[in-house]
Amino acid sequence: MSDSNLPGTELLKTVLEPLLEDFQHWFRRSRHLLETEQISFMSEQEQSDLLWRVKQAQDELNTVRMLFAATDKQVGIEMATLMPWHDLVTECWNVAMRFRQGREL
Repeated sequence: MSDSNLPGTELLKTVLEPLLEDFQHWFRRSRHLLETEQISFMSEQEQSDLLWRVKQAQDELNTVRMLFAATDKQVGIEMATLMPWHDLVTECWNVAMRFRQGREL
């Protein structure tokens, strides 16, 4: 970040807003994959469980985004909330990468 003297609200807009958009993007893509494809290396239950966790994370994210907007982007988010989302996105990336590799063979 180039300016460490940004006021709190500007810092939140600069860092948090794009981060929330990234989570939204990756959860949407992951959900689409899990809803439209049969992942051969996962059991139906594993795929269903992962899809359920993505949907839960989307619900949480939507709530956070509404709160962020309702407070005129003046509210932060605890790392304890963000880290499970990050871990879930990483898990979904791994599934998607393995799925794509299996299709290329």
